[in-house]
Amino acid sequence: MKLLVTLIGLVFILEGLPYVASPEAMQRWLRQLIEMPPAQLRFMGIIAMVTGFLLCYLAQRSGIFG
Repeated sequence: MKLLVTLIGLVFILEGLPYVASPEAMQRWLRQLIEMPPAQLRFMGIIAMVTGFLLCYLAQRSGIFG
């Protein structure tokens, strides 16, 4: 449970960093995101999820990271 809460905290830090570092650029990026078709957003979400799953799998099942 401690690891889960730590990971969630790290996600919040990483998600908030661009808004603190460059809010104007984030506003431009979000405007572009709104104009994208839902199918393209869905595809990007699937790619992100698969990439995250593969990273988690590699970290847990292989000897690469420790």
